[in-house]
Amino acid sequence: MKGVVFPGDRQVETLDFPDPSPGPDEVVMEIRASGMCGSDLHIYRAAAGDPSLGLPADGSPVIAGHEPCGVVVARGAGVPDGVAPLGSRVMCHHYRGCGICATCRSGWQQLCSEGIAVYGVTEHGAHAPYMKAPAATMVPLPESLSFAEGAAISCGTGTAYAALERMRLTGRDTLAVFGQGPVGLSAVMFAAEMGARVIALDISRERLALARDFGASECVDSSDGEVVQRLHDMTRGEGVSMAIDCSGSSQACIQAVRSTRTWGIVCFVGEGGTLTLDVSQDMLRRQLTLIGSWTFSSPGQSECARYVADRGIDLERIFTHRYSLDQAEEAYRRFDRQTTGKGVFEF
Repeated sequence: MKGVVFPGDRQVETLDFPDPSPGPDEVVMEIRASGMCGSDLHIYRAAAGDPSLGLPADGSPVIAGHEPCGVVVARGAGVPDGVAPLGSRVMCHHYRGCGICATCRSGWQQLCSEGIAVYGVTEHGAHAPYMKAPAATMVPLPESLSFAEGAAISCGTGTAYAALERMRLTGRDTLAVFGQGPVGLSAVMFAAEMGARVIALDISRERLALARDFGASECVDSSDGEVVQRLHDMTRGEGVSMAIDCSGSSQACIQAVRSTRTWGIVCFVGEGGTLTLDVSQDMLRRQLTLIGSWTFSSPGQSECARYVADRGIDLERIFTHRYSLDQAEEAYRRFDRQTTGKGVFEF
């Protein structure tokens, strides 16, 4: 089969790989949709040979794509009856831990202290016709959701949902969402559906227009450097009650902290960046709560999918570009400009 890899230096290659066969406790998915995620760009942009590429020790190429969604077509020995049956529509919680510790058993395999594998980064992912993974990582896809929607929930959209759940957002809140990539747009969509007043921020006019369509009450071009003052002006001088950074920008992180009112909550979701705070002025004397939220558990992934399905949320709208696998080079070149919504490979 053909699989897409990132060799570094903003290059994309399509290589030949053997079709996967399931080992004990594993299944093989026939991929129907594989999403493009902003975190892909960290590997796509890295210098060739950089350790951040996440390649195995022997340097062999790894198939990209950590938002898998498809149909189970093969099961290995030991997979329990009723778990990922043949023909079932599934998403994949794209991590593998030891599978034994309390953290893994709770569905948070990415936090396993024994070390983890990440599908699409350290082990073969979903930018290929087939992918194998432990049966325990399979998450049922509701019948009313498309495979593309399942791919979005498998990382970016699920990450936004989990962060808002941790923040305990309500309809009384005013939420500032920094960064309108796929995660930020998903946060805007969910927060608006939950009844909050949502202020979207980004440097891309195209992405701000998408945020407006997704339910943002106000949109702010954050390139002028006056973000903190503007958010205070928009909230009677108080600041927003909650802020979430989906950009990974150091500047956006400090802006999120300083634009949030006393007793507010700030959540960091975007990867990368550093943050330097005056602990007394920025936190203690404003009683701020700072949260870090990294993706979601496998039960949380299932909950997000049910939420989207039960409320009839049209998650298909988040996709501004759809591709076949042989368009991967063009797809990532466009995505790298960070002016689009979400892209997806459909099979």
